[in-house]
Amino acid sequence: MTDARKQPGEVEPFSRKEVYNKCLCFESLCRERNLYKTKINCYMMRFLIYVYTFSMIITAAAASAENPAQPCKLCGHDVPAPVSSQPDTTVHYPQEKHLKNIRQLTNGGDFAEAYFSFDDSLIAFQAKSAKWGTKCDHIYYFPFSDGHMKDHIPGLISEGLGRTTCSFFMPGDTSILYASTRSGGSECPPEPERRADGKYLWPIYPDFDIYVANLKGQLIDTLVKSPGYDAEATVSPKGDLIVFTSDRSGDLELYTCKIDGSDVKQITFDLGYDGGAFFSPDGTKLVFRSSRPKTPEEIKEYKDLLKEGLVAPTNMEIYVCNVDGSDLRQITSLGKANWAPFFHPSGEKILFSSNHAGARGFEFNLYMINLDGSGLERITWDPVFDAFPMFSYDGKKLIFSSNRNNGGTRDTNLFIADWVE
Repeated sequence: MTDARKQPGEVEPFSRKEVYNKCLCFESLCRERNLYKTKINCYMMRFLIYVYTFSMIITAAAASAENPAQPCKLCGHDVPAPVSSQPDTTVHYPQEKHLKNIRQLTNGGDFAEAYFSFDDSLIAFQAKSAKWGTKCDHIYYFPFSDGHMKDHIPGLISEGLGRTTCSFFMPGDTSILYASTRSGGSECPPEPERRADGKYLWPIYPDFDIYVANLKGQLIDTLVKSPGYDAEATVSPKGDLIVFTSDRSGDLELYTCKIDGSDVKQITFDLGYDGGAFFSPDGTKLVFRSSRPKTPEEIKEYKDLLKEGLVAPTNMEIYVCNVDGSDLRQITSLGKANWAPFFHPSGEKILFSSNHAGARGFEFNLYMINLDGSGLERITWDPVFDAFPMFSYDGKKLIFSSNRNNGGTRDTNLFIADWVE
């Protein structure tokens, strides 16, 4: 332990607030790593620290109300500040300096992948909500002039058939593309069975194809269809190209096509799951997340799972390339799951979701990084989940999904904020 008495070359003694925060962080570390069951040291340290700081706690707690305890680093890991036993009602954390005027749009369900229309007046998103009568994800759209969707159901685009994902406005904002399993039946396809090893897996449903519907939910076109998985489509800001993920080659690769679905071209070729691609603001680059297995064991596991129509999204990094697949570059090397990337309005930075700093594996937050991999900056601070960021086309707003303010449930809701540079 560090002697709190000042010696030459040593740090200043901790303030009362610092001791209080370190006490909270140590408590969190012991709890996260289950050390209470394995080492008596945690009991002793907990007791000594709390006794030592007992006379300070009231004062320190009052101070921390003005400046809440920050996550601290112990043993090289970010340890989140302890979460209250009361349901969390936080909408905006004080550390989120790039966000202001955060507004919650949904309540009571799983809402994700919300994307702006070209004129920034609408959003398309996927939702699974018992209140809305959906058993699996379906596509809706919503005009901002309506305020929020906490007490009403917005327009359904996907007709409630099969399972859907990855919607995006087409040029003109009168139609929306999305992926659906409707060709395989009107019911929701089954979720993957829980594995004995507890590994988290994503299903790659072979019935996913890419459709276009108008804002009344009427199907206009089957845009991309092949045997196997076709999904995760987004549209270039220039309105000329679409990028999507397909396993038509035997692996999950990126493809582009013209806005009418013609001229399909494969643009990635390395083994691994390439997906979740978005265009840069000028339409010349793509950002995406990828799992790229390297070792023989990783390669075997990836191929074996893919044969079962599954992928393990637990080890992914962020990549950038030109729209033709050239100049492919890995941007992050953080470990764990780095995904849901989106270009900053400048085109020189990327926002993405990552759990690389979490001790438990599911603390996902939004981060920002330069295109050369430098300048990593944390953007959001929810202790559980922030993901799926998208900027409005004018660069003034950010929409994202989060588990904040969910009353202690597992609900994931949509939030929109003004972006502050």
